Amino acid sequence: MKRWRSYFYHILIFIIAQLAWLALLSLWIYWYISNYIIFSQVGDRLSPQMIPEGRNVFALVSGLILLLAIGAGMFLLFRRLSIQYHLTGLYDNFIANVTHELKSPLASIQLYLETMVRPGVSRAKQQEFISTMLRDTERLDNLINSILQIPALEHKKIANEFTVEEAGAMFARLIAEAREQFQLDETTLVLEGEAPCRCVADINAMRMVVHNLIDNAIKYKSGPFHMTVGMACGTATVTITFTDQGVGFPEAERKKIFDKFYRIETEDSPSVKGTGLGLFWVQEIIRYHGGTISAASAGRHKGSTFRIELPIYRISKRRYIDNLIRKSRQNNKRTDETPGK
Repeated sequence: MKRWRSYFYHILIFIIAQLAWLALLSLWIYWYISNYIIFSQVGDRLSPQMIPEGRNVFALVSGLILLLAIGAGMFLLFRRLSIQYHLTGLYDNFIANVTHELKSPLASIQLYLETMVRPGVSRAKQQEFISTMLRDTERLDNLINSILQIPALEHKKIANEFTVEEAGAMFARLIAEAREQFQLDETTLVLEGEAPCRCVADINAMRMVVHNLIDNAIKYKSGPFHMTVGMACGTATVTITFTDQGVGFPEAERKKIFDKFYRIETEDSPSVKGTGLGLFWVQEIIRYHGGTISAASAGRHKGSTFRIELPIYRISKRRYIDNLIRKSRQNNKRTDETPGK
């Protein structure tokens, strides 16, 4: 329904633009013919002072106004069509990627189930198959939850468990968890700097931020994985940087990488799979925390750096941060008062 409504708006703008063009053309034809008739009949007998200038001025001003209207209408039309075409391409790419991501674990689960019902499968093999299927179901669950989180991210209905945390200690815990999850060590995922300042954060949301940034770096690595996470406290914000040695990205891609469904396609990583939502989630979560995130790269094969800045508690964005804490407390209170809890 929304797509048809969008098409209707585009068609309506196009029709209005064409009507304006026809009106302009008709006006100029009328102006030219009327002046031509006048001058062809009595032009030689009229003095220059008697030639009416008002009509010429009116035609000129009207023509300029209509030209501006046509230009604005056509610009708006083609801009909307360009955006619609871009979103359609991203949406189709997203559907293709999600379909692949959903079918792969489903096919794996089906294969293991079909194997398990055959006679002669040992108990040890069955346990191995069950463990693999549990991992596949967890993968499916994470994918479905990530898709369902899109409306919550866009409507700022996420992260209702805000607490005051020491930034350095919090990110040190999250990095330690990430090392275990991705099977990395302290030489490949390096934590540098100190951040003893406090910030307000939702631990689960920040865990998603760290997970997605590391997962993104692993997907787009150009050699052995290596990432450095730096921390520092400023006068008003705490800064966390994630620097990898991956394929990087050109400057033209910098503003697009946080877009929903957008994925950088390179010949260095043709088999990279995903939904194109990871960096979108990261940006929305950081924004909801009152912070900012930016990306930079020196170019192809020169790595990437993602810079996060979060407001320091009681120093920066006090009203906004206090409102987050108040909402979190109200949400926890309603949860505690729910029957059966």
